[in-house]
Amino acid sequence: MKTNLLSINSDAKTSKGNTGYLTGILYLTPAGQAGLKNLCPRASDGCKAACLYTAGRGKFSKVQQARIKKTKYLFEDRESFIDVLKSDIRILIRQAKEKGLKPAVRLNGTSDYPFHRLIDFEAFKNVQFYDYTKIVQKALDHANGKLSKNYYIVFSRSENNWKECIKVLKAGGNVAAVFKNELPMTYNRFPVLDGDQNDSRFLDEQGCIIGLKAKGDAKKDKSGFVIWQLKLNFTAQAKPYKLYPLNDGILIPPYIATV
Repeated sequence: MKTNLLSINSDAKTSKGNTGYLTGILYLTPAGQAGLKNLCPRASDGCKAACLYTAGRGKFSKVQQARIKKTKYLFEDRESFIDVLKSDIRILIRQAKEKGLKPAVRLNGTSDYPFHRLIDFEAFKNVQFYDYTKIVQKALDHANGKLSKNYYIVFSRSENNWKECIKVLKAGGNVAAVFKNELPMTYNRFPVLDGDQNDSRFLDEQGCIIGLKAKGDAKKDKSGFVIWQLKLNFTAQAKPYKLYPLNDGILIPPYIATV
C-alpha cells in the first residue's frame, strides 16, 4: 500500500544510509513559499534563501506543486490531514517490518511545524521520530528530556543564532551547520560529524556539530548562513599579527597563507 503524504526512502540520504531504518519524510512548503502560511517561524533571511526546498528533487516543479498541495490540505482540513498522516505512519511501520527494518519518521522535511502537539508520538512507541528545528526552546526541551522519548531534535544554525546554538550544545544537544567546502574536524571547538552520510540523526553522538555541505541555492549563499572554510596552507611568523574575528567569533591565528 502506498502512502499519501510521507515520502519513504526517497531522499538520497535516507536511501543510502544503511542504518537499519526505513524512513518516511513529510515535505511541505516552507517559510511562506507560494503565498502560503509560513511553516518556518524562526527562519532567517539566509535560511530562506538557502532552503533545501530547492535541493535534490525539490528543484522540479512537479515536486514543488505536490508539496504546495499537501500544505494547502494541512491548513484547509487539518483534522483530516492528521488522520491521513497517522495512516501513513502505520503503513510505514508495516513496510519496515516486512523489510526487517525499524521505522523512522521526519515530519518536518522542509518545514518547522509543531506536529508533536498534534500527534501523540508515544502512541507509536516503536517509531523513531526526529526533526531539525530553529526553535531553540524546542531543542532545549528535547535536550532536557521534556519531549517524547521517541522524538529526537537537532537545532539548526543560521547566520544570526550562534548564542542559541551554544545553549543547545551546552545542554547536550546537537546543532546542524552548513559548510561551503569540506567539513572541518571541529567548529568553534565542538567536534563536527558528517551529517551527509545518512539522515539518522538520532544515532549521532551528543554535544556535536552536524556538518552538512551546501546544496541547491545554499551554494550561492553570502549571508553567513553557509560557513566558508578557507583552504589555505599556513607558515608561522615570528612577528605577532592582529586577530580578526570571522564567522561566529572564530579567530584567524597569527599565521599567513602560503601558495
